[in-house]
Amino acid sequence: MGKKDKKKVKGRGAQKTSSKTEKKLSQKQKREMAARGEEDIETILQKIMEEEKKKTKVIVKTVGQPSIRSNFSLCAHPEKDMFILFGGEFFNAGKTYVYNDLYFYNLKKNEWVQIESPNSPPPRCAHQACTVAQDGGQMWLFGGEFTSVSETQFYHYKDLWILDLKATVWKKIHAPGAPSSRSGHRMVHLKKLLVVFGGFHDKLSDYKYFNDVHIFNLETYQWHKVEPSGTGPSPRSGHQMCALPDGRILIYGGYSKVKLKKDLDSGVTHTDMFLLIPDKHDEKMLKWRWCSLKSGGIPPSPRCGFTMTIAPGPQSHVWLFGGVSDEESPDHEELSSCFHNDLYSLDINAHTWKPISVTKGKVGSKRKRRRRKQPKDGSDTGEDMEVEDGGDSDDGEEMETVHETEDGFTVRIGPSKDKEGSVEEVVANLNLGENGASSRDVIRPCPRMNPGMFIKHGILYLYGGFYEDEKDRRITLGDLYTLGESARCQSANPPVVLYS
Repeated sequence: MGKKDKKKVKGRGAQKTSSKTEKKLSQKQKREMAARGEEDIETILQKIMEEEKKKTKVIVKTVGQPSIRSNFSLCAHPEKDMFILFGGEFFNAGKTYVYNDLYFYNLKKNEWVQIESPNSPPPRCAHQACTVAQDGGQMWLFGGEFTSVSETQFYHYKDLWILDLKATVWKKIHAPGAPSSRSGHRMVHLKKLLVVFGGFHDKLSDYKYFNDVHIFNLETYQWHKVEPSGTGPSPRSGHQMCALPDGRILIYGGYSKVKLKKDLDSGVTHTDMFLLIPDKHDEKMLKWRWCSLKSGGIPPSPRCGFTMTIAPGPQSHVWLFGGVSDEESPDHEELSSCFHNDLYSLDINAHTWKPISVTKGKVGSKRKRRRRKQPKDGSDTGEDMEVEDGGDSDDGEEMETVHETEDGFTVRIGPSKDKEGSVEEVVANLNLGENGASSRDVIRPCPRMNPGMFIKHGILYLYGGFYEDEKDRRITLGDLYTLGESARCQSANPPVVLYS
């Protein structure tokens, strides 16, 4: 008994010390904020929500294009030829701006519409959203984070919201048992459930990565934490997650950090793959098991920040695009980064990766460069840039061109004219075959991380993302690409570049 009591005292002492340390850090941060004239982050959010309460009606207006941003959510409308963009962040000149605006993009009209609705969720990025067809169409949104302009304060959410897609009205769902506050998690819709896995939470003095599984029942509006049997993925964020047609859930990759010593961390890029499988005899879908999956073929190189989506059907494939590969220096102070614009497909039946076939040019990735893991002043060096046009390459390097993918897609890419201040486009020649069709203005998505991607009516759509240049400037993109059919799309803002 005595030993147990001592352990309890030790545990309470460590917890008390940690609490004191965090309190001191918080007090120090508040003094620094006062010196900068910056308010406490909870006060900032409270004022934002008070402004939201003043809205009394839904306002719909056609706009040219959303402001450039990253870490947004992008979902296909479940019933209409539209996709839905919500939230995100933009970093510029040492300041971070986080959004809670809502946009619909009409795929037939090539038109952006902004929706201003009462009771909207507060601004956030790195959240998750997915759409379902029930009750005329809904979009569900969970979690994410809000960052102060100086990027010295972070607030992680654990709230759940529903957007009625017919009335374009938001409603906050109050249900007990929700996952802890987090961002960088993933959420998918499977039958009558929303399934949430992973993510991370960053506090003043520490951070935590998650590998827990939570489900939300769309009929009972109840959260459940499930404990799958078997050995599952290690804690991580930024992974990708797809609900497969047979009811299984695929989880691939991700990122986490490990603490080496005080004030020094090392990043871990995960390349493992798992299936989360429901018990077919459990009607409540509360029993699951993990299964580690080994894939064959030619897989993507280790990376994080890529995007994935699934093409449904009997020959189902998961598509993966882009991302960034980082190599740390021996002292863990610098990163050598390589941004990618390659495209892979995964046959979910054969568990085999296949890259697109390249007939001309070089592998699509930005060359490696040296950069600090974290600048001493806490912000990126140089000046940030916005990019709204389509293609890009490095210093006139020849871009790769694609003739045919393993799934039979051919490439016909529409031209996009240069703009002053835009990233340089590279033009290559492409022979499309015996019909004589060819294009001298061939571009493809430039290397990037964290773009949005989905498939609608058999067409793959890719939007936005960002990369960092040799001066550590974050280049935020606002371009839209499609892959899948021969129809040409006409749009000047943003330029639309068509794979067909």
